Amino acid sequence: MDIILFLIFLAACFGAAGTGATFPPGEWYQKLAKPRWTPPNWVFPVMWTTIYLLISFAAGRVAGLEDSAYAMAFWAAQIAFNALWTPIFFGLRRLKGALFVMVFLWLSVLGCVVSHWLLDFWAGLAMLPYLIWVSVAGMLNFAVVRLNPSVEPLDLSKL
Repeated sequence: MDIILFLIFLAACFGAAGTGATFPPGEWYQKLAKPRWTPPNWVFPVMWTTIYLLISFAAGRVAGLEDSAYAMAFWAAQIAFNALWTPIFFGLRRLKGALFVMVFLWLSVLGCVVSHWLLDFWAGLAMLPYLIWVSVAGMLNFAVVRLNPSVEPLDLSKL
């Protein structure tokens, strides 16, 4: 694994994570109805930190390999959708819009798992926790939409 590539991918992850700092859940999210199986709040930063380290490791292992174009394209797509989801869900409060983004995030992470696995066993394995976590996050997003049908998006004209 190339340590410089790892650090570049980790920097991209920090960029995506920055949307969480810019658009924190806050009181609005706490008031939403959520399913009983919602993870406690402390789980989210632990999982995302672990996942960002793992996916940076995975990308660092395959980026320099021959035929890694699809793996890198899927990696770029997933980090873009990852960064997009938070401002839509927490910033704009568009729960259904975030669910739409989540579908593309899940598909791009699945593409990462497969394409990384085909190039390097350890890289593919490192991507699996991300697919599991995004599956949980997608189900949580869906449940929140279903449990909160009357939630209004943020009215930008009142800012």
